[in-house]
Formats: sequence, C-alpha cells, structure tokens
Amino acid sequence: MFNPDSLLLPFFEDTHRQLHDDLHKWSAQRFTNRVHQGNVDQACIDLTRALGKAGWLRYCVPAQYGGALPALDSRSLCLIRQTLSYYDGLADFAFVMAGLGSGPISLFGSDHLKEKYLPKVATGELIAAFALSEPDAGSDVAAMTTRATRTATGYRLNGVKTWISNADIADFYIVFARVEGDEAEGVTAFVVDATTPGLNVSERFDVIAAHPIGSLTFADCEIPASQRLALPGQGFKVAMQNLDVFRASVGAAALGFAEVALDMGIGRATTRPMFGAMLSDLQMTQGAIGDMCTEVDAATLLIYRAAWERDVLQRRTTKSAAMAKMFATEAAQRVIDRCVQLHGGLGVRVGHPLEMLYREIRALRIYEGATEVQQVIIARETLKNKTSGAMS
Repeated sequence: MFNPDSLLLPFFEDTHRQLHDDLHKWSAQRFTNRVHQGNVDQACIDLTRALGKAGWLRYCVPAQYGGALPALDSRSLCLIRQTLSYYDGLADFAFVMAGLGSGPISLFGSDHLKEKYLPKVATGELIAAFALSEPDAGSDVAAMTTRATRTATGYRLNGVKTWISNADIADFYIVFARVEGDEAEGVTAFVVDATTPGLNVSERFDVIAAHPIGSLTFADCEIPASQRLALPGQGFKVAMQNLDVFRASVGAAALGFAEVALDMGIGRATTRPMFGAMLSDLQMTQGAIGDMCTEVDAATLLIYRAAWERDVLQRRTTKSAAMAKMFATEAAQRVIDRCVQLHGGLGVRVGHPLEMLYREIRALRIYEGATEVQQVIIARETLKNKTSGAMS
C-alpha cells in the first residue's frame, strides 16, 4: 500500500493528501478483481463513465471547463494514477487516456475547442485518444509520413497511425501530421472526430495486457481549420509539452503496480512455511524485500520531484520526468518479477493477480518513450546543460 510517510514529503499539499485518502476509499469499494473478463472495449467505456461520474476525470481538465483545479496539476495526476493502478490497471488506463488525449486541447486549444471537448471529457461522456505513432515513426517524430494538405476550408489528412490506444472506442483523436508544401514548418496537430469521413480503424490487435489498441487510416479526411491545435508547425511542441505533463505519471502507474506486488510478496513470505520457518525468515528473502522497498521509495522520490518541479517551479521537466519514467518502470518490473519468484508456481498461474501485473508492467517500459529513449533524453539534456554552463 502507499507508504503514508510519503505524503509527509514537502512535495505535497493538504489537498493532495485529501485526494489520496478519498480516492483510496472509493477504489477499495469499487475494485475487487484486477483481472477483467469479457469485452475489454466495453470495460474501458464503463470505467471511463464511472471515473467521470465519481469526479476523478475532472483532474484531467482545467476548472474553467469543468475541471477540479485551475490548471493541470502533475502531482494530482500522479497520485491518481498510482492509486488506480494499485487497484485496477485498466482503470488507470481509462484515466490516463482521458488526460493524454485531451491534454493538448487544455494546453494549446482555442476557446472553441476547449468548450467543445473538455467539459464532456471531465464527465466521461467523451473518450479521447492520442495518435502520434506510425508504422515507421514512433519516438522518431522526424520520420512521420502522415500528410495534411491545405484546402480552402482547412486541411485534408492522409496517412496511417498505429499503436493507438482507445482505437475504435474514442470519440476524438489528437492527430499529428506534416503539412504538404510547408515541410519547413514541421509537424502540425489537429483534433479529429472519430466520425470524420475517411477515418477508419484499419486494424485491431491483441497485446499481453488487454486494452483497446489498433491502427488508424486517414483517407482524404477533411479537417476544418478550426480543428487545428496551436500554430502550424508547432505540433512537436504540442506533443512534447503534453508528454512532459504525463510522462512522470507513467512512473506513478508503475509505482502502483510495484506497491501492490510488494504487498502480495510480503504477504506470501510471511505466511508460507519453508524449512521449519517462514519464507520471510530466510536471509535471501529479507535481502529481496530490502531491495524492493528501497526501489519503491527511490521511484516515489523521482516521480514526485518531477511533478513538483512542473507544478511549483513551473519549468520544463524533460530530464526529471524522463528519469522518473525510466527508473520507476524498470524498478517496478524488477519488483514484480521478484514477487512472482516468491510465489513460486502460483505466481505464473493464469488469472493470478501477480501474473496479470507481470503482463501489465511490460508495456509501461515501452509506451510514451521506451527506456532507451529516456536514456537518450537524459543524456542529451545533461550534455546540453553542461555545454551551456548550467548545472543540473
């Protein structure tokens, strides 16, 4: 469970402590089994509606448009993801997609776009998605091939996006494309409604931790100019600033996974008889528990430092968010793996919560920038600061 001492850290305010307490109480009553059966699409829709009805999605949008706070608060987003992932990985997924898919509108949208989409995101009426990756362009945005051609009334989109979470259930997508004839301007961002003629979900595929994901095809999709986010050519800025807000929260989700695994691991170690004692009496087990507790605490500090820097110091957190995401997801993988080991054969039985966690954590080391991409970001930011004479 979340270490209550962590809430005493100076990163948090009383409002965050109250948020944590309220969400834990709600989640403990709402979620009883993290292993979902049946239609995963409908489960995600139902979870989005439930999160909206309970008011948790209000933290994904500013107060002016139905949100809980004046602006997006990274510490609140991280606390919510950490708590939801402790109880239910799919609930965490539903929450973050509301934020990740609407964040560009909150940060860069016109008043018209904010009024059109954000209030219904806050209530769970609209489901959002973020469409950046392509078959040959993931973290390498320069390789993007989706094109937007200028028309008399706006733009015409053509191309393919893939690995798009909420494909087939989203009501709108944040889409990034290059404007033909203006290659020097770079990438431009658009809000594209799911009902737009020419937009099709061309492929759905299964992943080890089930959730809606697939590919989108844009064939002569007519997009009004009013659906553009920010200025032409500022799409990369839109994407990166949105990811800066939510990247540390990926670490928070991983932290929730690690905490519930650690709870299960300690529970198993203290009740499993082994060689005339308990498993927890063995020094090898104690060493593993010591390592896991330290990794969980270290991840906590990195995550909430990054969130605090953005919220309080109001500065870009490219480096610190990358550190938080990289360390927390890798540490959570190690913690969960060790807890599976403590459970023996039971830990790999299909349907066991630890087996589910083992599958859920793997994707977090890849999406929103794989670990290797975070290493490059950290190195480049460090070298840039050293070259400019700044200390970091």
